[in-house]
Amino acid sequence: MAENAGLENHRIKSFKNKGRDVETMRRHRNEVTIELRKNKRDEHLLKKRNVPQEESLEDSDVDSDFKGQNVTLDAILQNATNDNPVIQLSAVQAARKLLSSDRNPPIDDLIKSGILPILVKCLERDDNPSLQFEAAWALTNIASGTSAQTQAVVKSSAVPLFLRLLHSPHQNVCEQAVWALGNIIGDGPQCRDYVISLGVVKPLLSFINPSIPITFLRNVTWVIVNLCRNKDPPPPMETVQEILVDTVWALSYLTDGGNEQIQMVIDSGVVPFLVPLLSHQEVKVQEAVWFLSNITAGNQQQVQAVIDAGLIPMIIHQLAKGDFGTQKEAAWAISNLTISGRKDQVEYLVQQNVVPPFCNLLSVKDSQVVQVVLDGLKNILIMASDEASTIAEIIEECGGLEKIETLQQHENEDIYKLAFEIIDQYFSGDDFAVGYVLAQCWGRKCSAADRWVMVWLFYDAIVHFTLEGPFVYMSLIGTVATSDNIFADLWKEYGKADERWLHSHPTIVSIEILTVVLDGLLALVLIYAIVKDKYYRHFIQITLCVCELYGGWMTFCPDWLDGSPNLNTGSWLYLWVYLVFFNGIWVAIPGLLLWQSWLGLQRMHQAEKMTGKKLK
Repeated sequence: MAENAGLENHRIKSFKNKGRDVETMRRHRNEVTIELRKNKRDEHLLKKRNVPQEESLEDSDVDSDFKGQNVTLDAILQNATNDNPVIQLSAVQAARKLLSSDRNPPIDDLIKSGILPILVKCLERDDNPSLQFEAAWALTNIASGTSAQTQAVVKSSAVPLFLRLLHSPHQNVCEQAVWALGNIIGDGPQCRDYVISLGVVKPLLSFINPSIPITFLRNVTWVIVNLCRNKDPPPPMETVQEILVDTVWALSYLTDGGNEQIQMVIDSGVVPFLVPLLSHQEVKVQEAVWFLSNITAGNQQQVQAVIDAGLIPMIIHQLAKGDFGTQKEAAWAISNLTISGRKDQVEYLVQQNVVPPFCNLLSVKDSQVVQVVLDGLKNILIMASDEASTIAEIIEECGGLEKIETLQQHENEDIYKLAFEIIDQYFSGDDFAVGYVLAQCWGRKCSAADRWVMVWLFYDAIVHFTLEGPFVYMSLIGTVATSDNIFADLWKEYGKADERWLHSHPTIVSIEILTVVLDGLLALVLIYAIVKDKYYRHFIQITLCVCELYGGWMTFCPDWLDGSPNLNTGSWLYLWVYLVFFNGIWVAIPGLLLWQSWLGLQRMHQAEKMTGKKLK
């Protein structure tokens, strides 16, 4: 499918819409169809002439009687009724060659000569498939002309015979009959309805299978598109069920009208016919997946129709193995399903192993595709609810987490914000969750406020020991920049905001040694003091808070005084997330704890004055 800037802008605009509904998600409209028809105009002309590039050796042998002679129409007409099969075939072939000339074929002259009934009669010759083929070819090219010329073929009673030839055991004869019918149908609604009334749709459907040659399949698709194209008047309603067939172009015209039209397509039973098309060895299936993405943007019942037809595994296969254009449409189909589908439908996606190939597209250069995939992954995680951790593990195991972390540096603001949200909500809360569990377990007899203080203290200690501890170790034996492990990767990412962390800067390492050893231990002692209600609780709490605040001040103040040469303040992500948010937590919470200690000491002093006793 050819790329189109207008189409992409329309699609991404719809994608960003926070209030997306079904209509917003349906991206493919009339302007898309027009553009695609322009890109494939040679395959979608209303009428086509069969003009060979060069004559085969077989042709030259067969018409040897005419070679080197100026063959007249009278001679062709006379020999076309000859009892000698070779002479008859040569004459019909000569007529076909005249009609296959690149410029100004003598169609009217041949019609006036009275050859049409003879050519039509040749279509009946089942004993001579070569003669049938040449006669069908000649009639095809006559029908490719003006409306009057096409009508001449119709009035010669050729159409029923062309329909009969659709059942010929000879593939070239079948294909030529399909081509001729396409030209006749393309003449207008009257001819279209006439051919439909003779039962053309079912034989055409039988040709769509994985073994059909690609050129034949394209002709079949072109004919069915002609059946659907004319809208004034539209095809008879009683034949609509037959017209809805497994050709993506025909389906694309029929699914531009909204959910009701899509439902009509589904009710016709046509969706399962996409199975052989998606498994075809030669055909490009991008447009078929595109069509399916329209259905998955519909309602939940329409999504279920795609699942029931067994198409989800094929979409996922194209997501993993298709060319980029097909992968792109498959990504839209999956992402749309995560928005429109029910929880069990999204779970089915996961069961079909959609996550790994979905994550693989996070490394492509197309920003729209990346955003579609991120949105789909976030929707899957949201739908998983209590099982989100399982999905997160799958994402991490297939390398998706690393790609999402990298996308936090993406130049597209929507992408890096979405990547940050996924990391923040589903991949960075483990330490805090552990702290919460431990606080609830150890602080059963404590007040609700103290239990929340303990949640923070457990989290604080875990971060100091498990994250900052490895940093100190790497900095003492070398540098983060030269280390190669999971902790080094984390600090290298943070080092993009403050490069001092990469190269064992003395000030940073000194502060971190104090933080790991002193602050980590003080956090554990404070937890004990709170649980046991020790008299020294506020002394430890104030000491810990002052140390945390001092560490933050000494981390940034020296660099600020030098003009911040090591800080990356030009990026929203690095400035406001890495530097301000992550470090601001260790300013805001210690500040609140200092205020709590102030109030606690104040209450203790007032109680002492009232009782006249000293606290033990």
